[in-house]
Amino acid sequence: MILKKYFFIIGSIFVLFSSCKDDEDTQESVIPLETQTPIDDEALVAYLKSHFYNYEDFEDAPEDDYDVEIKLDSLIGDNSSKTSLWEQVETKTIDLEKQDGNVVVTKLYILKIREGVKDKPSIVDSTFVSYQGTLLNGTVFDGRSNPVWFDLSNVIRGFREAIPLFSGGSYSIQEDGTYSFKDYGQGIIFLPSSLGYYSSSQNLIPSYSPLVFTISLYTSNPADHDSDGILSIDEDVDGDGNPLNDDSDADNTPNMYDDDDDGDGVKTIDEYDLNKDGIPDDSDSDGIPNHLDGDSA
Repeated sequence: MILKKYFFIIGSIFVLFSSCKDDEDTQESVIPLETQTPIDDEALVAYLKSHFYNYEDFEDAPEDDYDVEIKLDSLIGDNSSKTSLWEQVETKTIDLEKQDGNVVVTKLYILKIREGVKDKPSIVDSTFVSYQGTLLNGTVFDGRSNPVWFDLSNVIRGFREAIPLFSGGSYSIQEDGTYSFKDYGQGIIFLPSSLGYYSSSQNLIPSYSPLVFTISLYTSNPADHDSDGILSIDEDVDGDGNPLNDDSDADNTPNMYDDDDDGDGVKTIDEYDLNKDGIPDDSDSDGIPNHLDGDSA
């Protein structure tokens, strides 16, 4: 059985996936989302229809062979009869809200080569991944062959939205202290600039660049960013799947980062579920849990 062996790296790095604007940029010179979105999608579709990945290498390899690397190439010459990426990807639509309240729908394309066998992470969990990022012209702008930890709440949105579509694998600890991984998720993510860096250039990434990532998701850990006893994904009060926009006390700190969600001076962990019955406490029976109710008795 061929397994990947790695030392478990503690912590995370702060490189490519450092910041991202989900909403429309405020600079007047910036191309509006509704104008750039169809341009990006046209470029991505053209790429997907004119390229393929080395799926035959994966088909020919033993099921437990994880040494096969994902490679992308053009559908030309001897490769013209290969199956295109376009015929294999799935699409995820994402609503981007502009500052004027209007919504622009954009598309993220995902190709799952191996889905993995363990639980899928949430969009705000900690994930142990390796990756390579390229432009549509093939320029490699970043990558890590040895996996690193990434907090998905801090990465560009396209990466944050796509990684939870994969599952991690299983691992065992070897005598030399390394971890051997198998059955983990592998695939490719194709994202428009609006889910990446949009108008901001980043080193080798020009502004308005759609991006391509080949990824492997080895494992993940549920996150509780404010250590209040509530998993960050469960601090999604409005139920829209995104806890990053929930701020019960309107103090400009999302609940998942706020150890006092209702701003009443009592830490969330001290009023969430004191009787440990698994149900948030509601002392005044007003239907609002104590940790979200500034007026709870």
